[in-house]
Amino acid sequence: MSNTAEIKVGGQSYDLPIIEGTEQEKAIDISKLRGQSGVITIDPGFKNTGSTQSSITFLDGEKGILRYRGYSIEQLAEKSSFLEVAYLLVYGQLPTTEEFSRFTDKITRHSLVHEDIKTILEGFPSTSHPMGVLSSLVCAQTAFYPESLDPNRSASEVDLGIIRLIAKMPTFAAWSYKNKIGQPVNYPDNKQNYTSNFMKMMFALPAEEYEADPVVADALDKLLILHADHEQNCSTSTVRIVGSSHASLYASISAGINALWGPLHGGANQAVIEMLENIKTDGGDTKKWMAKAKDKEDPFRLMGFGHRVYKNFDPRAKIIKKAADDVLEKLGVNDPILDIAKGLEEEALRDDYFVERKLYPNVDFYSGIIYRALGIPTDMFTVMFAMGRLPGWIAQWKEMRENKEPIGRPRQVYTGFNERDYVDMSNR
Repeated sequence: MSNTAEIKVGGQSYDLPIIEGTEQEKAIDISKLRGQSGVITIDPGFKNTGSTQSSITFLDGEKGILRYRGYSIEQLAEKSSFLEVAYLLVYGQLPTTEEFSRFTDKITRHSLVHEDIKTILEGFPSTSHPMGVLSSLVCAQTAFYPESLDPNRSASEVDLGIIRLIAKMPTFAAWSYKNKIGQPVNYPDNKQNYTSNFMKMMFALPAEEYEADPVVADALDKLLILHADHEQNCSTSTVRIVGSSHASLYASISAGINALWGPLHGGANQAVIEMLENIKTDGGDTKKWMAKAKDKEDPFRLMGFGHRVYKNFDPRAKIIKKAADDVLEKLGVNDPILDIAKGLEEEALRDDYFVERKLYPNVDFYSGIIYRALGIPTDMFTVMFAMGRLPGWIAQWKEMRENKEPIGRPRQVYTGFNERDYVDMSNR
């Protein structure tokens, strides 16, 4: 295959280089096309546009492959922990025992937040969506650490900002939940590991003895790993494009949280539970709703099945299905909503219509089930997603800055009025 592509514009030919990645992905480099020919390309939603060359995550939707820094998601979920995966994503390699010990020690020492954060939190009414609270608390860190605004700060100062954000994210997430339910906040308990500490801040009352169930903590840790990065999606691209202006890490991650908040992105697991509640209200007849999902004339869509990226199966779903089963068995939850979910899952896995179209339950389906079983309200689901995605966002921001990528500046094709003269209001 030639290492160039030819494009003809008005009879003039232009040769464009073809870039090939380590997994044989190919891309036509059009970065100089406008300068050479005066034309641009149009790609609504950037569905076929590569914005960067990245070494962080490889995703093949047709084959159901997801790897972080070359490691399969299956191996990481089985053998690793969320904090180890966070180190891998941010720094590019799995840590040695000594490196991981130093990393976790730093995370532990920076989990506390400034007391003035409580004053900010108290300014939000209990009706505030936890995602809005979370994004605000993250962005507010620029006020507590003004040195983060300096785009030329040293690598060690950047690293300190990264540590602080990973350490404080569970505190911000748990406090956004406590604000929602009107309870006093819990401070971090540094005797606990990362996931168990978060669970204690979420579910315990102040000064209450609390020990996380190991089965539940393991399932939650796996969920965080599965959500840690997912290539150039909406929120990740938002983090990179905001960071390309040399905005601070905190401002860039806050922007990513807001992008994830949208129901077309991070709200999928919440939509699953809302769908199940609608089915329950209707009487709980899963066969009826499966038939509606197969009817092309019916607007109903079965949430949590299939994936816009994975055309075969979502590799994360296979992993988290077992975790969901373990959590439900351990907790012994009696919830008709979860019974409906299990019924839909069983029918879809043996229904020819869904099997032929590879519409299998995805990670959002099972994560929604786990969160529901834990008693986490639906408007906190996306906060859980954001906590998992944090190390991926950080890694993408860090890579973009270290590669000295230019500021993001998409083009457009103008379709408005041609030049026209102003008409005085009295003559209109």
